[in-house]
Formats: sequence, C-alpha cells, structure tokens
Amino acid sequence: MRSFLRVIALLCILCLGHVVPAQAFFFGGVTIKDEKEMGRKFDATIRARLPIINDPEVSLYVRSLVDRLVATLPKQPFTFTTTVIRNNTLNAFAVPGGYVYILTGLIMHFTSEAELCGVIAHELAHVTQRHVASRLERAQYTTFGSLLLAVAGIALGGPGGGALAAGAIGAGQSAMLNYSRLDESEADQIGLQYVCNAGMDPKGMIGAFTILRQKSRLAGSSIPTYLSTHPALGDRIAAITARIQHMPSHVRNRTTDNRRFLRVKTLLWARYADPQAALMLFAKDSALNCMGRGIVHARQNNIVAAKEAFAKAVALATNDSLIFREAGAFHFRKGDIQRSRELLTRALLINPRDYMASFHYARLLDAEGHHAEALSHCKDVLLRVPNQPEVHEAYAHMLHNNRQPALAYIHLTYSALYQGAKKKTDQYLEKAKALSKSPMEQQQLRRLTQTVEEYKKLWKR
Repeated sequence: MRSFLRVIALLCILCLGHVVPAQAFFFGGVTIKDEKEMGRKFDATIRARLPIINDPEVSLYVRSLVDRLVATLPKQPFTFTTTVIRNNTLNAFAVPGGYVYILTGLIMHFTSEAELCGVIAHELAHVTQRHVASRLERAQYTTFGSLLLAVAGIALGGPGGGALAAGAIGAGQSAMLNYSRLDESEADQIGLQYVCNAGMDPKGMIGAFTILRQKSRLAGSSIPTYLSTHPALGDRIAAITARIQHMPSHVRNRTTDNRRFLRVKTLLWARYADPQAALMLFAKDSALNCMGRGIVHARQNNIVAAKEAFAKAVALATNDSLIFREAGAFHFRKGDIQRSRELLTRALLINPRDYMASFHYARLLDAEGHHAEALSHCKDVLLRVPNQPEVHEAYAHMLHNNRQPALAYIHLTYSALYQGAKKKTDQYLEKAKALSKSPMEQQQLRRLTQTVEEYKKLWKR
C-alpha cells in the first residue's frame, strides 16, 4: 500500500503541478464541473503511469458489476468509468467525476462476487453523496497538483492517504479532508441500499469488511480508508448486520453466482501472485485450477508441467473460452501453430468479444504469412486497448511484414512511449518522421507527435 501511495503522490506532483488560483475551483463551492475536471486529470495520470489490467475477462467483468449498481442509482451528472489496477493492495477507491478504481489485490483475496460488490457500492456512495467535494470545500489550494493530492488522500485513505493530504496542504487542513465517521456510515448505508436495489446479496458487505478487518491485523497501516480512518469497524459491521436482519427474507436470503468471479480470481492469481502460493491455491484438479497451474508453470518456464496442466484443463473444460484462449496462447508461444489455431478458434467461436483471443489469433495469422488478415484483426484489438504496448509492438511487426515501414515505426514509437522507454521513443519517432511520406502516414505521424509531446511534458515535470 505504501509504495502504491507513493506512486500516486509522485504522479500528482510531477504531472499536475501547474499553478491555478484557488478561487478558480471553489468560488461558490466545488461545482460538478470542478469534479469532472478533477476526475479527468486524475484518471489521465493513473492511466499514463500505473499498470492497468486490459484483459477483457477482468475489465469487462468488473465493469459489469459497476454498471449493474449504477443502473439503479438516481440520475447522476456524470458517467461512471471503471479501471482495474494491477496492485496487490486490498483496496478500491473512487474519485469525483465518477471514476472507480479496483485494485487486483481486492479481487484476489475476496471469496465471492457479493463481497466485491459491497465494497464497490460503498465507494460509489462516496461519489454520489459528494463526500470528497464537501471536504475539499473546506480547504484552500494554490496548485491543481495539491488539489489532486488531496483527492488521492481522501480516496485512498489510511495513514498513507492522510500523508498525501498533509503533504499537499499541511497537516492542519488535512484533518478536514479525511472521510468523517458520518461519511463512512452514510457510505455503508447508501452502499447497502445500492446493493439491494441491484438485486445483489447484501451479506457480501459484511463478508468484505470482515475479510478486510482480518487482513488489517497482519497489514499494519497498509489498509484502506474504511478500516483505518475509524477503528470501530466492528460497530459498523454490527450495524450493517442489524439492517440486513430487518430486510424481507427474499432479500436477506439472496445467493450469488460466483462463476465469473472465480474465473477472474483464478486468472489474477495465476498471472500476478507468488508462484508457490498460486500453485498451492490451484492444488485440486478442476478446469480452472489446471489452467491456473499452466499459466504459473509457463511463468516459471517449466514447459513440460505447463503443457500437461493445459492439456488437463482443456480436457476438463466443456465450453470455456478463457481456458481455450490461455491454452492457445501458450501453444503459440511454444511454436505449436496448429494446436494454437484449434484452441484460439474455439475460444473466439464461444466469445467473439474476447479481444485478447483476437490478438493472439492475429499473431498466429501473421506467423503463417497471412499478413493482411493479421493486420485487420490486430487493428480491431487496438481500437479496444489503444494504450497497450504489447499490441502496438505486434502490430508494428505485422505492418513491417506487410511492407508498411513508416506505419510500423509509428506503432513501435507508441509501444515504447506507453512503456516509458524515453530513448527508444525518440529513436523510433525519428525513423517514423524519415519514412512517413503519404498523406495518411503524415496524418498519423502528426497525431503521434502530439501524443509524444504530451507525455514528454509529464516526464519533464
């Protein structure tokens, strides 16, 4: 948590430190327009500098939960957007303007979808009740960077979050920026209402807070705002429990279908957790567990064990596009083109929306010499994940194979840019400038140059 907070602080200081008079934001209070601008700047910084999970299995799932909750809200003045950040901290947060962030650690350590929804609903309530705005109205700012630091301090909470706020505006004023006990209680109550209105299991909020309290005993200060700001979490759990007990039985006794949640949790553990811990989690044979073991073994370059695990996963799976996709990607990386084609084709037939399966299939087509078809598939993927370095790099190679060197260097530049590789960005950009001749190439070059300049401003600050 501490390292994550330091990253947020550094981003805000470096990227958003231009001077703006306080009155420009708070003359007459924080407006909806102010909130949208804060959220937009904060989100741009997050996306430019933190590892975002773009896999549709994860991102579309989390977005579907947020959308389901948002659909029951009173009309809001902004559109809610959802981002999943790769970070093992057990946290979620929302900032003004409707920007909701879920950290992977939260999904990895919860046991059900209902628990995840309980925390998301709590964070949505902070936004809809304008808790951040009400706190910001009590303080004065001299820079937009300090304003964003304060937003981060409130949203992330805890001692680390408080330090952000204190660093931005001074310890005396930062006390006004913490969520109050009343804010947290209201977020619990309103969030629980959102859960019920969305047809979800209200008991998930109890389960979520219970797990977070258990983890906090081991994590020390690395805990989210609703644990650290006010230590009487037991009282809040009791209050939520009492409210649920007075609900109608058909609401109180709701159950949760955890199948999609478990798929996402398996994928995150397999890709990002400690390998030995993940293998212990995947010890029992099931299609998902075998897929998880295959991903972990592949990370460890244990090809024999990975191949065996993926074979077992495919044998146990009946109609699972995720398992076919991951097995197909593994076989492609190991050079078994025929087997990869079989598996990726099956994955796309089941789930045509899986753009990562489309990406792997495009790479396969390119390897087989079908360069034009590969380009078409990869171009569609880029429309969905325009800031993904791996996709830009693969697309560049496809363009090179299709004898379009100028466009190839344009996308190599994007790949280097989104990885933060400054020297390579300059090298590839110079190549792109030298090779771009046609009006279409010149147009794309201008767009690239503008994007590079925007990033360079961030780097310089």
